[in-house]
This record gives sequence, C-alpha cells and structure tokens, in this order.
Amino acid sequence: MKANKRQVAGDHYQGKCQTWDYILDHELGFLEGNVIKYVTRFRKKDGMADLLKAQHYLEKLIEVERAKDA
Repeated sequence: MKANKRQVAGDHYQGKCQTWDYILDHELGFLEGNVIKYVTRFRKKDGMADLLKAQHYLEKLIEVERAKDA
C-alpha cells in the first residue's frame, strides 16, 4: 500500500493534497515544512498548540535567514 493511501493515527492530514507532497513539490526544508505542517493541521488536531508550534519553527527560520545576512 502506498503511503498516501494510509493514515497513521487520525485524519488530520487527509485532503486533496497531502501536506508532505506539497512540501516535497516545493522543495521546502525542514523548518519551512514544519510551519506548513502545523498550520495545515491546526483545525483538525491540536488547535492553538499547533499554531504555536508553527510560530516557533517560523521564529527559528527567521533567525537562520537573518544570520545569513549578517
């Protein structure tokens, strides 16, 4: 069975486009991918906790990008 046909623990990633496919198609890195992941699932899984996780990853991404300019 292909991975997209199987959901492990819950249905928070079910939809027309799998989040991991979006991340791979857009060649996003770990930090960007996690921002997308948590924002995509927050309504169906952990609500505000997922938004705060997304914010945390975004803060780290901003730190990394700012350090490149320094």
